[in-house]
Amino acid sequence: MIVDALAPAGGWHTARTPRMKPPGPAARSPLFRAMSRLSGVFGRTHVPDVFTLMNRNPRLFWAWLFFASRLMPWGKLPAATREMIILRTAWNCRSRYEWGQHVEIALRTGVTDDDIIAISRGPDAFADNVLRALMRACDEMITDKCISDATWQALSARYSEKLLIEIMILIGHYEMLAGLLNSSGLPLEPDTETALQAFYQRIRP
Repeated sequence: MIVDALAPAGGWHTARTPRMKPPGPAARSPLFRAMSRLSGVFGRTHVPDVFTLMNRNPRLFWAWLFFASRLMPWGKLPAATREMIILRTAWNCRSRYEWGQHVEIALRTGVTDDDIIAISRGPDAFADNVLRALMRACDEMITDKCISDATWQALSARYSEKLLIEIMILIGHYEMLAGLLNSSGLPLEPDTETALQAFYQRIRP
């Protein structure tokens, strides 16, 4: 049994056995296999299992992939900011797969171990006003489905309307994705699990 150094209140949404599994390589279409060769664009040596799982519904998968790529990796927010938003959303949604995937990605974008610990603790763990407002926006979008006036004012002092829209869509998109991941019970890939556990080892007192 894996015991994580960080876990949200109530623990992660995990399933003893996956409800849905990604298809094996032989069941993947030529188009999907061709796309998999571009996984380096998404910071991966191989395509994550969430992609192969979602490709069980190709009609939705390809449209989703185009949309998702406008947020990550080709969004307009700085990569580290984007990853911190995704991590707080994953934490709020108790999605271990999303959390594990994006801990690894975040570290590559310059997010520090201390930043990730702060993300797990919530907005008040940040001294920086903008980061605190971003984390509050994540919390408010998940709990209230609406960013408060105070948080909106703090964010609008820093971000254009275009980026405010991107921030809200980013949170909503990864909340949606977390629901799919939690409900399907998709486990982390072994190499991503290894990277997550290496992070946990580093932060242990």
